[in-house]
Amino acid sequence: MHFIRLLSTKLLQVSKLTIAISILFFVLLSATIAYLLEPTTFKTWFNAFYWVLTTMATVGYGDYFAKTVEGKVFTIFLYIFGIGLLSLVIGKVIDSIAIFQRRRGEGTLSFHGEDHIIIINWSKKAQVAVEEILSHKSKTSIVIIDEVGKHPMEHQPQVHFINGDPSEDEVLSKAMIEKARAAIIFGDVRIDEGSLVDGKSLLIVSSIERIAPHVHTTVEIIQEKHIRNFHHVKVNEFVLSHDAISRLAVRSVMQEGNSEVFRQLLSRDYGDDIYEVAIDRAWRTYGDAFKGLLEQGATLLSDRGDLGINRKLDQPIPADARLYIISDEATHRRIVGK
Repeated sequence: MHFIRLLSTKLLQVSKLTIAISILFFVLLSATIAYLLEPTTFKTWFNAFYWVLTTMATVGYGDYFAKTVEGKVFTIFLYIFGIGLLSLVIGKVIDSIAIFQRRRGEGTLSFHGEDHIIIINWSKKAQVAVEEILSHKSKTSIVIIDEVGKHPMEHQPQVHFINGDPSEDEVLSKAMIEKARAAIIFGDVRIDEGSLVDGKSLLIVSSIERIAPHVHTTVEIIQEKHIRNFHHVKVNEFVLSHDAISRLAVRSVMQEGNSEVFRQLLSRDYGDDIYEVAIDRAWRTYGDAFKGLLEQGATLLSDRGDLGINRKLDQPIPADARLYIISDEATHRRIVGK
């Protein structure tokens, strides 16, 4: 009994490649021996190969079976060793799946893919962001980087988790930052001091810009006064956190109905949203663009971050302009498709 337990332990420690080669050799050799023992029973080597596989798998269709004493002895040999060897393989496969699931949950597996979105620092806001991304494009791959220690959305196959400090090069490389489409850095809710939260975000985005400057970065900033610090690392977008909520609450009091507009733009339950449109060659001025878009059911909103372009309707549209509109999805598709 001790010998069997010791043998089983040794076999479980054998590498997967060694086991695969051993099984292949065992099956081919067994098929050859079976065919040599009973050539009239199997008629071809392939039939013997087929019989060995069905025997090891305990299927036993009964279309081929040993008729001689030697063949039956060899069948007993397959029962004892062949089935045991196959059980070892099944055990290895199950063990590999369990290890994979455990490492996926612990966030120690590297991500392999491209054109994905990276979410940094887990929180309720990060969860909403992930759900929002998947609601628009369900097949988008998402990588979460955080030091939480456990996959926060393990039930979502599209969502990968990397456990570690997001400012470290090794952790960002495991998330394939070089091939990512975009990275969203949320403020770390575990830090109480706003300046320290923005400081950590600044350190993270600095690492991203150094490793992969082409990746589009969006950063949640706790204190608006820190925006100027982020401009030095060429952050693409800023999202104000507590300050923005407070100001929106005040505006809802001072200008009733103000918050409803923002709520509809931020919610996917309503039809209208903000979209970017390409510049039509027929448009020379902002006024041309405004009229052309209005006739198609869309409202010109801004040129990049300039919300005052509707007061510059007589000015020519710059070559590097990026126009944004408010419309529903159907109208945007119709405009883009023209």
